Amino acid sequence: MILGTGIDLVDVARFERSVTRTPKLLQRLFTPAEQQRRLGSLAARYAAKEALIKALGGSDGVYWTEMEIVSEPSGRPVFSLTGSTAQVLTERGVTAVHLTMSHDAGLAVAHVILERTAA
Repeated sequence: MILGTGIDLVDVARFERSVTRTPKLLQRLFTPAEQQRRLGSLAARYAAKEALIKALGGSDGVYWTEMEIVSEPSGRPVFSLTGSTAQVLTERGVTAVHLTMSHDAGLAVAHVILERTAA
């Protein structure tokens, strides 16, 4: 059963201006491993985190650096959730988080679907 969906679109140039204007933003939004990525990839990860928050219906108990997007060996992006963020999903009965993201032509997009196994 689907519990929630979220989508987010990021203008990469606007994202770059924000990061340039406020360098500490990278530390607040991304894990150290994520911070090593290129700008387009970071913008897509920002969109993914926003999409997860939208799918949850809000950000209560959710922290940016407790949501890391990692890649499976196939290259498929997946969330690695820790701390209270992971706890929020568990408490809401989330059994699967589906993520897709892309960046091209100055835009980054991500879509998240939260699922619970039917009881």
